[in-house]
Amino acid sequence: MARISSRLRLALPLLPLLPWLAPPVRAQAADGGWPRRVTDLAGREVTLPRQPRAILLAENFQLLTLSVLLPDPVSLLVGMGGDLKQHDQGSDRAFRQRFPAMNQVPELTSAVGQGLSVERVLALRPELVILSTWQLGSAETRQNVEHLASAGIPVIFIDNFQRPLSNGIPSIRLLGRALGCEERAEAVIGFQEERLARIRERVAAHAGPRPGVIMNAFAGRRPCCWVAGNDGTGQMLSLVGVRNLSEGMLPGPRGGEINLEQLLAVAPEIVVNTGNRHDEDQQGLRVGTGVTLAEARASLEALMASPELVALPATRDRRVYGLWNPVFGSPVGIAALEAMARWLRPDLFADLDPAATLAEINRRFAAVPFEGTYWVGPG
Repeated sequence: MARISSRLRLALPLLPLLPWLAPPVRAQAADGGWPRRVTDLAGREVTLPRQPRAILLAENFQLLTLSVLLPDPVSLLVGMGGDLKQHDQGSDRAFRQRFPAMNQVPELTSAVGQGLSVERVLALRPELVILSTWQLGSAETRQNVEHLASAGIPVIFIDNFQRPLSNGIPSIRLLGRALGCEERAEAVIGFQEERLARIRERVAAHAGPRPGVIMNAFAGRRPCCWVAGNDGTGQMLSLVGVRNLSEGMLPGPRGGEINLEQLLAVAPEIVVNTGNRHDEDQQGLRVGTGVTLAEARASLEALMASPELVALPATRDRRVYGLWNPVFGSPVGIAALEAMARWLRPDLFADLDPAATLAEINRRFAAVPFEGTYWVGPG
């Protein structure tokens, strides 16, 4: 069975939230100019002496977020992690085709968010280093941040994975302030908030029975089953008005493992699986950038015949679906949320059009169009 990296499982999220992370505070600058002070998603006050023109992404997946804020995010990169090429080859290819200069950007890590050499970072002379809050659990990260701070290099933490629902929009706002693209960031935020409000209002107005759902991470690529808790991606289940059946089976709100017997016992009415596309690995659900609908649907049908799913009521009723694993940590997340709302609560959300939402993201915001299959249902 294929190994799944620890950061990729964070899309559901599977590391404990650090209790000392302070709530995000909006960035402040008296005149909107530079230098300016921002408060990041770890509650740290950071001073930016000038608008950054040299950025280092320790986790390169965050390039997707930058790509809806900046017309050419690659032009600012002086270094990046290797996670996009390692775990999301479709997105990596799309960015390299659109921005060939990415081929000259040094890759600083092979593992996701780990093994970052502070000496190499210093040699690249970034004006801003962007990290993710989940990396704060590493002593290596904390030491690196101290070294960079002593060298006068600003470091900010964003969070698109541990709590995407509560921290995704503050992360976009933080990036807008830190990069000097506030107007664009607020446009993206307004686009998302309008759609989130519609979902919240409809769920709040209907207090009837809620179907029971299991969200199954990397189905078919690991033993049954790693499921979402009530935190992280599990927040999305509550948002669209369903019951997360993993509640009571896990020791806390984060995701965790259950066995096949537990899955059969809760007999979910609906199962939402997550997956990704790996060029070298054909296992499990195949969704993401560059994946055709036919390819994604064929992988979902194969999954429905697997031992962990074949005997479930959800499979019998063909209410088994698939999402790109990191989708809620990406700009595509709001469209995927609409797709999930339609699947799970068709009584409330049959009129939503996630394909139109994705098309509008591509038309209005995306420097690199998001082209692929990011969600899939049975034919």
